Amino acid sequence: MPDYSREARHGGRVAGVDEAGCGPLAGPVIAAAVVLPAAPGESLCSLLNDSKKLTERQRRQAFDALHAEPGVEIGVGAASVREIHELNILNASQLAMRRAISRLRHLPELALVDGSRRPALPCAVETVVGGDALSLSIAAASVVAKVTRDRAMHRLDRRWPAYGWAKNAGYGTKKHREALAVSGVTPHHRQDFGTVKRYLQQELYS
Repeated sequence: MPDYSREARHGGRVAGVDEAGCGPLAGPVIAAAVVLPAAPGESLCSLLNDSKKLTERQRRQAFDALHAEPGVEIGVGAASVREIHELNILNASQLAMRRAISRLRHLPELALVDGSRRPALPCAVETVVGGDALSLSIAAASVVAKVTRDRAMHRLDRRWPAYGWAKNAGYGTKKHREALAVSGVTPHHRQDFGTVKRYLQQELYS
């Protein structure tokens, strides 16, 4: 389970940073930055973990608890499908992280970032491989980013129901690929991604 040791060791204002949505074929990439209070409550801590290890219900519960906990600060940033196309997915995800940091009330002294790549942020950065399973702040950010993105994909699903985005969050499931073959590529698809590009080429030359 993640703990608060890295944040406590620094002793200052620390934000956990994580993203959701680098792999899907459609939709934005979302990043979150979360600053926890110096002594996060035990009930909140017990809810936090790598978002991939939580059920949808557990993620919603943790998301709601984070927003209700006194002293928690949350910033969320996104990069659009157009920005993913223009910048590539790595640079777009780092742009979303910068936007998330900028939406905190105050700039942190340190950002603990999940993964091995160091984004250019307006504060000191420490990367933590597997950080969403090690750091409470990163785990919190992973939950916020995942729930926020899932809700965005639910909204898109109401307008583009054929692709199953409410359930697959834009990932390349069988239903999603079948819908691409039948219904084609939407403006919300990442047209540089190989799977989408193949269907787009089929549309152009059919």
